[in-house]
Amino acid sequence: MYKELLEYIVKNLVSMPDKVNIEEIKEDSKLTIKLGVAKDDMGRIIGKEGRIIRSIREIVSAYATKNKEKVSVLVEEIKEQGEN
Repeated sequence: MYKELLEYIVKNLVSMPDKVNIEEIKEDSKLTIKLGVAKDDMGRIIGKEGRIIRSIREIVSAYATKNKEKVSVLVEEIKEQGEN
């Protein structure tokens, strides 16, 4: 359910929605969502002074609080083939 919410938000922000990768990792009572986007879309997701990613995290956190769960969102750049 968090994956679908995050996917909807992110794919509408980026220029390469087919490169978006979302992975859920469950650890004890906490869920961590790894969000991978293309290098060119990192700025679109993070935003000026981190405002966009902060807003995305607040939306996911509010939804998690409603469900009495703890969820965090991590952003990482997807490496293109041939990059080190």
